[in-house]
Amino acid sequence: MSKRILIVDDTKSWLLFHKDVIQQLYGDLFEITFANSANEALSIVRHNTVNPFALILTDLQMEMDYEPKLAGEWLIDNIKNIYEYSSVPIVIISAMYNIEHIARELNVECISKNLLINNKLLMKFMFEKLMPFLNKI
Repeated sequence: MSKRILIVDDTKSWLLFHKDVIQQLYGDLFEITFANSANEALSIVRHNTVNPFALILTDLQMEMDYEPKLAGEWLIDNIKNIYEYSSVPIVIISAMYNIEHIARELNVECISKNLLINNKLLMKFMFEKLMPFLNKI
């Protein structure tokens, strides 16, 4: 059974970019599900508590419904309140200048889109860092 990843971004090209990078690095090891918004992602997560995703990758800036929080912050806060997802790693992938600060505040990992676009191996390094957690799911 392949491990499942949820990728959340409101830009289709980024969803496909992340999927392509993961498939280039790991082939079919991961089953990938997409969400186009924080709201859609939370709905998907809530419907997948029996068999949780092994990893969630999310953008920060999506719909504006959650101000003063960013949509990705709102999503992460809500996912962390779901018991079955308490040990599921979350990675913010965003172009925001303060991504590291936000990731620290939320106690999650992060990758800058600006760096990832030029170095796809950053995804591999992050997956290797998280592999002990991914193997527990």
